Amino acid sequence: MNKKVVSSASTASLKTAFNSGEFVVYPAHGVDKIADIAKQKVAGSELELIVVNFDKDKMTLRIPMAKASTIGLRKIANESTINDALNTLKGKPKVKKVMWSRRAQEYESKISSGNPVAIAEVVRDLHRNENLAEQSYSERQIYEQALERLSSEVAIFDKSATKEAQAKLLAILGAR
Repeated sequence: MNKKVVSSASTASLKTAFNSGEFVVYPAHGVDKIADIAKQKVAGSELELIVVNFDKDKMTLRIPMAKASTIGLRKIANESTINDALNTLKGKPKVKKVMWSRRAQEYESKISSGNPVAIAEVVRDLHRNENLAEQSYSERQIYEQALERLSSEVAIFDKSATKEAQAKLLAILGAR
């Protein structure tokens, strides 16, 4: 009986944490807006779901409120975290001398973490100036995915367009 009260209380606190219409980050897919918080019957029990529409991917996710924190759903990063990510971009690239397949796994893991600072590390490490050697296809794909994820979160934070945020990030990378 007490267990049920605790879970209701935790669900209630999560409900106040996420509101319909606000932007959130889902680590595996990026940034988009909560379309609705709805109740739905699934397998005989009623669940409270956070409905997130990813317009770019033409995808709708229904995330159980109780699982939101365990899967990493979070609000847009705060000013301190965004500043840390931007400062990370200013640093010197750190490319390890391991096989590309292993580095690619590490980069994809950082992107999937949803952590803006980790994603900024990927962008910093894979960014190439015009005069440097051409990137491989997979390297370019990972770089573009990381740049898109980071710029979309910075855009929401700055209340600007994604292209403007991306230009801001590229300007920081070009200045180092």
